[in-house]
Amino acid sequence: MAEPVSFVREKVKDFYAAAAQAASSGASCCGGEAFGDVHYADTDEVPDGARRASLGCGNPTAVAELREGDVVLDLGSGGGIDVLLSAKRVGPTGKAYGLDMTPEMLELARRNAAEAGATNVEFLLGHIEDIPLPDHSVDVVISNCVINLSGDKAAVFADMHRVLRPGGRIGISDVVADDHLSPADRAALGSVEGCIGGALSIGEYRNGLASAGFTDVEITLTYDIVDGMHGAIIRAVAG
Repeated sequence: MAEPVSFVREKVKDFYAAAAQAASSGASCCGGEAFGDVHYADTDEVPDGARRASLGCGNPTAVAELREGDVVLDLGSGGGIDVLLSAKRVGPTGKAYGLDMTPEMLELARRNAAEAGATNVEFLLGHIEDIPLPDHSVDVVISNCVINLSGDKAAVFADMHRVLRPGGRIGISDVVADDHLSPADRAALGSVEGCIGGALSIGEYRNGLASAGFTDVEITLTYDIVDGMHGAIIRAVAG
């Protein structure tokens, strides 16, 4: 039986609060081949605190085709690495929002933004299933290994579509499962908070985005995490 959404959310929140505290103390949150700042070639552009707090499975700023003047939203912004990199890409005429449900991560992200001297960023407290921004207010949504953590991914996809302007786009790094793996199979391979147990299959991800109104959905597998589970780049356009 699937765990209740509220229980999953609290487990994830506790895990990432501890990660923020570790990064604040000077320790790295994670690392290795699958998760962490190993996916970035440009970590010299951000404070060490943002790099240490990186828990992602990719580098969405490298695939989102950010443009000068874009308004960007990072779902599950953590210590702020992707928000700060996005802010540099969109320039002073653009803006980068970070959304996170963990107060400890938001505090860390705001310190990192102040250290970086970033003036076109804003960090918001909230849930990725209920984004605290107006309709059609964002050009690009990015996310780095966070959507797999949600207990209601259909709500995430629907709210991404709501806040994007028509023709807006997503550039997401996430974990996906081969289609033959059942939810129970995925749970047996790893925990939800470890970005494995709650991952969608490739087909479920594609169908979920299409049902929310996205078109031109592309899912590109980038590397293997465990047998049947992969890091992936997901792109789509808001129809």
